[in-house]
Amino acid sequence: MPRPRARDLGIVVGEGEPGPANAITDVSGVRVGHATLIEGDDVRTGVTAVFPHDGDPGDDPVFAGAHRLNGNGELTGLEWVRESGLLTTPVGLTNTHSVGVVRDALVRHAVRTKGDAWSLPVVGETWDGVLNDVNGFHVRGAHVDAAIEAAAGGAVQEGAVGGGTGMICHGFKGGIGTASRALPAEDGGWTVGVLVQANHGRRSRLRIEGVPVGEHLGPELIPLPTRPDGPSGGSIIVLVATDAPLLPHQCERLAQRATFGIARTGGAGENSSGDLVLAWSTGNRGLGDEKAVRPVNMLANERIDPLFYAVIDATEEAIVNALLAAETMTGRGAATAHRVDTDLLLQVLRRRGAVDSG
Repeated sequence: MPRPRARDLGIVVGEGEPGPANAITDVSGVRVGHATLIEGDDVRTGVTAVFPHDGDPGDDPVFAGAHRLNGNGELTGLEWVRESGLLTTPVGLTNTHSVGVVRDALVRHAVRTKGDAWSLPVVGETWDGVLNDVNGFHVRGAHVDAAIEAAAGGAVQEGAVGGGTGMICHGFKGGIGTASRALPAEDGGWTVGVLVQANHGRRSRLRIEGVPVGEHLGPELIPLPTRPDGPSGGSIIVLVATDAPLLPHQCERLAQRATFGIARTGGAGENSSGDLVLAWSTGNRGLGDEKAVRPVNMLANERIDPLFYAVIDATEEAIVNALLAAETMTGRGAATAHRVDTDLLLQVLRRRGAVDSG
C-alpha cells in the first residue's frame, strides 16, 4: 500500500486546491513513467520519463523556459530550449552518471518513432551514490524504454521509484514527488503541475508548513544516512507544466518561482547542489508546422501572479510528498536512508498548530 501523502495527513501546503490526482499529470496530456532498479546490496537507481503532452513533442513542440538556482548539476538540451523557446523532447530523470545513457536512449526512441529524426533530449540528474553503485553504470537503454512504455496520466508513483530510487532529501529518504494546483475560474481556471526529483537539503534546515521539523527530528531520533559532519546539500530537479498560454519568457518566470518552493522547505542552493527547473506550457499547440507566420496566445503579465503562487505551493507540496512516500532503504556499503516517521512528524506539527490535533 502506498504511504499517505501530505493531504492525507492533514498537511495542507499553501493556498488553492489541487487537481484530481494532485500531480503533474493534472495538466491534460502530461504522462509519467518509471523504471526502478533495485538489485542485490548496492543497485538502487532508475529512470523516470515525462512527456509534456499527449502528442510527439518532436512534431508538436511547446513553449518552455528554464531557471538555474545553482548549477552543480545537469539538465541536457537547455541551450536549445533557451535559444528556441521550445521543448521538443520528453524529459528523462536519472542518476548523475547515467545521463548519457538516458539521452542516447531518448534519441533512439525518436528515431524509432519518426525515422529520420533530429533530437536534443532533455535529461536531468541528481546524485544517488550514497545508496547506489553509481559507478557501476547499471542503467541501460532498456530501462529507458520501460519508463517510456509505462508513461501514463493519472496518479503518479512517488518516493523511491524511477530516477528517485536512490535519492536522499534533507537527510531522509527522498525521491520523486508531485503536486498540482487548479486555479479558480476568476484566475483563468488554469492548472499548474509540478514533479520533483528531490535529493537535496540539510536535515537541520527542513521546514514543513513553516515549522522547523528538521530541528525536532534530528539524528538522535532518526539517523542520518552519512556521518553528521559529512557532506550534504545534494540536488533537485523540478519540472513544471501548465496549460496556461505562456510564452517562453513567461515559462522562465514560472520556473524561477519554483525555487521559492524549494526555499520554503529549507533548500538553499548550496555550492555543491544542482538545482535546476524546467517549465513548459501546453497552452499553444501546433508550433511545429511549416507555416511562416502563426498566431499564438499569451496570458497577460498582469494576470500571471496566481500561477506564481500555484507553482510555489505545488513545488513545496511535491517535495513533502516525496519525503512522505519514500520508505527506508539500505544500499551500497550498508548505508541506510531512513524514512520520515509520520507519527513523529505529526507530533511536531501539532505542537506548533500546523495541523489539527485530532
